[in-house]
Amino acid sequence: MVTMTLSKIFLLAFSFVSLFFFTYTEGRVHAKSRSKHSDIVSHVSLALAPAPQAPVSPSYYKEYSPSPSPTPSPIQSIARVYNVLSFGAVGDGVTDDTQAFKMAWDTACLQNESAILLAPDDYSFMIQPTIFTGPCKTSLVFQIDGTIMPPDGPESWPSKMNKRQWLVFYKINGMAMQGGGVIDGRGEKWWNLPCKPHKGINGTTLPGPCDSPVAIRFFTSSNLTVQGLRVKNSPQFHFRFDNCQNVIVQMLSIKSPAQSPNTDGIHIENTNNVQIHNSVVSNGDDCVSIGAGCHNVDIKNITCGPSHGISIGSLGIRNSRACVSNITVTDSVIKYSDNGVRIKTWQGGYGSVSKITFHNIHMETVRNPIIIDQYYCQTRNCTNQTSSVYISDILYTNIKGTYDIRSPPLHLACSDSVPCTNLRLSEIELLPAQGQFMANPFCWNVYGAMQNLTIPPVSCLLDGIPQFLPQNNIDQCQNNLYQTRM
Repeated sequence: MVTMTLSKIFLLAFSFVSLFFFTYTEGRVHAKSRSKHSDIVSHVSLALAPAPQAPVSPSYYKEYSPSPSPTPSPIQSIARVYNVLSFGAVGDGVTDDTQAFKMAWDTACLQNESAILLAPDDYSFMIQPTIFTGPCKTSLVFQIDGTIMPPDGPESWPSKMNKRQWLVFYKINGMAMQGGGVIDGRGEKWWNLPCKPHKGINGTTLPGPCDSPVAIRFFTSSNLTVQGLRVKNSPQFHFRFDNCQNVIVQMLSIKSPAQSPNTDGIHIENTNNVQIHNSVVSNGDDCVSIGAGCHNVDIKNITCGPSHGISIGSLGIRNSRACVSNITVTDSVIKYSDNGVRIKTWQGGYGSVSKITFHNIHMETVRNPIIIDQYYCQTRNCTNQTSSVYISDILYTNIKGTYDIRSPPLHLACSDSVPCTNLRLSEIELLPAQGQFMANPFCWNVYGAMQNLTIPPVSCLLDGIPQFLPQNNIDQCQNNLYQTRM
């Protein structure tokens, strides 16, 4: 009797283990059969998780080549895989695979265990403009090992769909987008719209529709990681993060032609606690651009160019408030670019930019290696205004290399009414890329100091502290930062 009871227990245990193993392995198989899953709708937001840990950076000035695919974490290694092929995706680059991705997303999103949505290698998936909504019940990995792409240009875009965005991830907490695959924005037909600046005479635009989609946008999301991917030819920005918290971007290769308009590599807006590390960006606009409402951003080991450099701004457009603070850009290379490290604001804005560090940056044939432009304007009829974003506490250290002699190596143009204050320069060595003539730096209404001799000497800085400082701007931004932390 005891022997029979033990046998039954053993048999039940074996059956349970076999069922678990079969279920687990079946979820990981990259099957090509159609799934019977129905479309499931996602629900509301989860609480913020702790900020992820900083990744380890490679040695200084190493031109980083993203790895084909990040090593899976222990959580990922036991996660169940939802292969889009199992949900009906074809992956021939022509067939519309949107519904398969949406079904795979919604199914994975509602699981109680960690899940991987897989776009497998050796397939090309065409996806229509789509919003992937959260929150999901647990962490989710969007694993791109193949190629994903949008419809081919404005004529192929669905007539009733928004032309300003392609793939949007909304209210997601705890997601990784990664893999050894490619995100191909197929941007050429968008760049050639008549309205684009390079199509008209002397940079003018021609009449016609101009909306162009951002490739990947994260909106109102937290605890995000984007890593290991190759991204190319976005119609407009490649990545955009709006109103996000705790973001790691690393090991990316972003590439678009130098003349492709508005193809910023990574843009952040109202986004805090961001790490952008170990990536290569070559495009037609800023490698990294930082908009209003951004705090605690660390940019490290970026190889940037050809491009428009790394920019804070533009800020204060249409008399708006902009608060930006605690930004560091370190251990990076900027080459063959219109700008190096730049702060740009519109006349009439208000708020402040403060506590910015640019350190250990190598410039190679850059037209404006160090630039502050508080007269930023995209037309010729912008008028000066008394209000301006207040710029203070900017540190430039160990910035060396060569500049394009068409512009001075330092161009520091601050507002007539709101001066820039407490700029500190140390170990600056910028030499002309061609010839022997060394241009003098340009300064306008800038207060600061050289902490040691720079090349060329920046003798145009004003000493001390100006009599008038826009205290209201500072107070408003400090209050805003306090509310953000709360």
